[in-house]
Amino acid sequence: SLINRKADLAVAAFTITAEREKVIDFSKPFMTLGISILYRVHMGRKPGYFSFLDPFSPAVWLFMLLAYLAVSCVLFLAARLSPYEWYNPHPCLRERHNLLENQYTLGNSLWFPVGGFMQQGSEIMPRALSTRCVSGVWWAFTLIIISSYTANLAAFLTVQRMEVPIESADDLADQTNIEYGTIHAGSTMTFFQNSRYQTYQRMWNYMQSKQPSVFVKSTEEGIARVLNSKYAFLLESTMNEYHRRHNCNLTQIGGLLDTKGYGIGMPLGSPFRDEITLAILQLQENNRLEILKRKWWEGGHCPKEEDHRAKGLGMENIG
Repeated sequence: SLINRKADLAVAAFTITAEREKVIDFSKPFMTLGISILYRVHMGRKPGYFSFLDPFSPAVWLFMLLAYLAVSCVLFLAARLSPYEWYNPHPCLRERHNLLENQYTLGNSLWFPVGGFMQQGSEIMPRALSTRCVSGVWWAFTLIIISSYTANLAAFLTVQRMEVPIESADDLADQTNIEYGTIHAGSTMTFFQNSRYQTYQRMWNYMQSKQPSVFVKSTEEGIARVLNSKYAFLLESTMNEYHRRHNCNLTQIGGLLDTKGYGIGMPLGSPFRDEITLAILQLQENNRLEILKRKWWEGGHCPKEEDHRAKGLGMENIG
């Protein structure tokens, strides 16, 4: 309509591009923006009540149990065979002078490694060289296991919170598990089509050759595809921000891929161009445009973006 002069103005999400400037006039941009990535909120793996077992594989836990039983048996046999582990609990009683006891009963042999593993010790102390050697080996094993478990547990909790499938356009271009596309025949599609940046060229080649097509006909169709499948929608940041404010299941990945602006379109040589541009500059200077944006963009019910500072563990983390 602007090209045929059937309309005087076009006020919408109208991106200023070189191709459009050849056939119509634009005012100065009233809003700056860029291409961004819209994706659904990544929920991550929900921690279970046995998440504390995750730092070690099931095989490691099994071998630890077998090691515990083996050490208990060796300790029991070594104490029985060594004369230094036999003692008289009542040396002052003459009638019990020949009655000897061994502190490493079967129960105590099982309890002693548990105390060492929990780093609490026990009232049982080895006397013979053989039992001391077995105890020393077990304590060294316990030190390594506890240190490894503590380090791995911290790493697992950190990864569990920070795990995100994609974090930038480069991540998107380097994988094929998550599909991505944009509105067909829109300014975002033109940007990728004409870009000489290697990453964006790879993304364009993927979008162009992907079957079924990753292009959509409208923003609403793209958002529905994001919510219902593994799909990242490339669209202008203003639309991204608006829909994120009104749908808490959406999030933006990474920063902006370029910088551009929205302008008011009009036919070539329109007499209103300078007056409209002057009015836009005045609205920007008195902050009126920013106030209007906050009024309409921040009217959603979604909370603010979650920060990445350390938070306390919940019951689901510690079982």
